Amino acid sequence: MESIKSIFRIGTGPSSSHTMGPHRAARIFGERNPKAKSFEVTLYGSLAATGKGHMTDMAIIDVLSTIAPVEICWKPDVVLPVHTNGMLFKAMDENGATTDEWTVYSVGGGALSEGKGQNDLFYEKPIYELTTIAEIQKWCEKNGRHFWEYVEACEGSGIWDYLSEVWKTMQEAVERGLESEGALPGPLNLSRKAATYYIKARAYKPSLQSRGMVYAYALAVSEQNAGMGKIVTAPTCGSCGVVPAVLYAMSRHHDFSDTRILRALATAGLFGNVVKSNASISGAEVGCQGEVGVACAMASAAACQLFGGTPSQVEYAAEMGLEHHLGMTCDPVCGLVQIPCIERNAFAACRALDAQLYASFSDGRHRVSFDRVVEVMKKTGHDIPSLYKETSEGGLARGFEWEE
Repeated sequence: MESIKSIFRIGTGPSSSHTMGPHRAARIFGERNPKAKSFEVTLYGSLAATGKGHMTDMAIIDVLSTIAPVEICWKPDVVLPVHTNGMLFKAMDENGATTDEWTVYSVGGGALSEGKGQNDLFYEKPIYELTTIAEIQKWCEKNGRHFWEYVEACEGSGIWDYLSEVWKTMQEAVERGLESEGALPGPLNLSRKAATYYIKARAYKPSLQSRGMVYAYALAVSEQNAGMGKIVTAPTCGSCGVVPAVLYAMSRHHDFSDTRILRALATAGLFGNVVKSNASISGAEVGCQGEVGVACAMASAAACQLFGGTPSQVEYAAEMGLEHHLGMTCDPVCGLVQIPCIERNAFAACRALDAQLYASFSDGRHRVSFDRVVEVMKKTGHDIPSLYKETSEGGLARGFEWEE
């Protein structure tokens, strides 16, 4: 299992798989072909189906057009063998002859893969010996440690500097989002709601105010993402509002120190990493259960740890956060990370707090393990028809078409 840095990537929205990944791939291919006279990039499967809404073409053109003209080809009905988010880059000379070509996949969370295993350009040597929560939990209980201490043992002390930058970026995204107003880009003309929710929440009595604030924080980050602002994948752009909302609330309303917040972030990243390693965090591959569902599990684990949960209670909180999102489809209207994505972040953040509280009331013992839910999530995701996996062909997205 690789570093949790792959779960927390700092970048701009609106989509980790459809924007951040292709942008990164274009940069690599452009650096490989600085003298090309033209480029052709073919997008396949889900990447093509919702590429316009996610601004995939613009992410690629912005990079390669600084070298030479770019043509984008859309093939939503063709799915390459390794992953539905496939891309074929071609570089041409002045006669139109292909001088270089490269097939690469955007596999979720901003990560790329050539599908070549250890021979892959993007292969990272595993740094975690244990790859299931059950194994890690046994390590914690045997050694009297917490999940975050296993992260430190595997990653080294340098991980705290990275997570400090992650936490800083998350806080800035919340605060910028709370100050931003107006419509989000795209044909839906969806108005930002975070500022309004924040103002209204402040007028309620404390018991309701805290929940309203969490809504506002999650909306703020998700709207920043939809508006191509700077955010942190947690584990993806589409689900980037859940973890920051919960941790921001813990920091501001419960006075948890930054040190404890960073430890909670490490725990959240560990749970997300286990899912990424054993299943998927790609909405195009397993639906929104792999994005918002995993984000909820991460936030549940982080919150439970902050409130003094034992490793078994933390595992239970994360299990509930993911289990109760099983089967959630990815059906973005017009391919935009707006409807239903933004609201889902707000609800998942509050569900994470519910999972934390429920687990804290228990002794941590339960029948269905987190690892079992991860297995079921993977199987469920593969069973979900493709029209419900980030293609905008079914579900809530049906009947809406992108208009130029």
